[in-house]
Amino acid sequence: MQNRNFPKKAKKAGQKVRRSLFSFVFNRLTISAFLILIQLMLVAASFLLLQGSVKYMVDVLRVISLIVIIWLIRKPDNPAYKISWIILILMLAPIGALFYLFWGNTPLNRARLIKIRPIDVTRIEPSHPSATRELCTRYPIHRRSCQYLYSVVGMPAWKDTSAEYFPVGEYMFASMLAELKKAERFIFLEFFIIDIGHMWNAILDILRKKAAEGVDVRVMYDDVGCISKLPHNYEKTLERQGIRVVRFNRFVPMLNTYFNYRDHRKICVVDGNVGYTGGINLADEYINEKDRFGHWKDTGVKLTGSGVANLTTLFLQLWDFSVGRTTENLHDYLPTITAPSDGYVQAFADSPLDDDNTSETIFLNIINNATRSVYITSPYLALDNEMITALCSAAKSGIDVRIVTPGIPDKKSVYLITRSYYAQLIRAGVRIYEYTPGFIHAKMIVADDSIAVVGTINMDFRSFYLHFECGTVFYRSSVVDKVREDILETIEKSEEIDEQWIRSYPWSKSICASLLSLLIPLM
Repeated sequence: MQNRNFPKKAKKAGQKVRRSLFSFVFNRLTISAFLILIQLMLVAASFLLLQGSVKYMVDVLRVISLIVIIWLIRKPDNPAYKISWIILILMLAPIGALFYLFWGNTPLNRARLIKIRPIDVTRIEPSHPSATRELCTRYPIHRRSCQYLYSVVGMPAWKDTSAEYFPVGEYMFASMLAELKKAERFIFLEFFIIDIGHMWNAILDILRKKAAEGVDVRVMYDDVGCISKLPHNYEKTLERQGIRVVRFNRFVPMLNTYFNYRDHRKICVVDGNVGYTGGINLADEYINEKDRFGHWKDTGVKLTGSGVANLTTLFLQLWDFSVGRTTENLHDYLPTITAPSDGYVQAFADSPLDDDNTSETIFLNIINNATRSVYITSPYLALDNEMITALCSAAKSGIDVRIVTPGIPDKKSVYLITRSYYAQLIRAGVRIYEYTPGFIHAKMIVADDSIAVVGTINMDFRSFYLHFECGTVFYRSSVVDKVREDILETIEKSEEIDEQWIRSYPWSKSICASLLSLLIPLM
């Protein structure tokens, strides 16, 4: 019987392999990578041809490289980022400077997105004032962070807001479905990744029904984040169902760097009164419907009341930029209800298009102001000198500093880099844990029992310098205690990295990590 079924099974297996191969070859990501590779080959071939025909070509490129290096040194960018580019330029001399001009953080490459309008703070606050001044006066220890976000990002702090913390994606998904079904005026969704599956299909079913009822339904997703997840021109499919759609920063397979500026944010707003954010994307692995890297540990938060105003405004900011219009009636989208205050909340965003490293500044403020403990969860570690110094100094000062990273990685090269920081941090007194059940995607920091951030911000260069990010700061809120308790429970399921682990770590991986570390800011 088994012998008779074997040809059928073999045929089905062969068909599955052919479908997978076809899907890989004709995938948008594969095609884009192929086109970029061709462009790189053309650049190299052009250089070789010109080198033979133009007598002074090499000297000209060397002068250009020198000019670019001097320009880089004088720029106010992070030193680690500049050093990585200088190394790359010298390694690829004399054409290395051309790669920076194509891919580096230059005005030419930023020009496509630089017109995103700043937020007018006076348009955000509804009829009643925010709690920014009250928070700064009542808790001076938090004044620096609160006032910074208000002054630089234009995001006020709020009371009159209830908050709910979700320790896993499944809980937030169930809550979102319930709230989406209640929508009467509008639904705003902004996510880095949308992937067709159980989670997205359940949400899309509600969006279709709400759009048919006349609810203003808008969906914004990152084009690179979804490049291998959604069919090409998927936005047209959604638009035919009455949903307004933006593919943020559409990816064109050309030698440029603006595609580095990705919308990594996760925002859901219902009627302006309920908002969600955190690390959870709209894909099945985030709710453990799909097993990719063991148990997927992620977190999110729900705001109800005045504090949702910030999330709504952040969504409309990028939406207005993408469609080329300005929302004149902003107050029509702001909260119409208040809720019992659960401390203070202050949702904020970070942009790669200014000279303020907002997320990293907030994290550094929290670490430097801590008096007892700092707990952090992040899927990746790619730290600059400022962050390393802050973490090590806190630990050496007697602060209980703990960091939880994945036990099962999603990106092996980044995992090597993450582990390359362990020795320095541990020897300074920082305690490192790897989440053994699987992959931890939660992006959180909590200090003492007074302040926490839950959001989309990884502890790496991409989040701090290249991505559009968002997070919510909780001051004196029950969420602070819940985040702290959740991290401690997660630590109980994790393996602590110690000196013995460091000594037994394979030298070959340490060498690879050291080599990769030269280009960390570019990864």
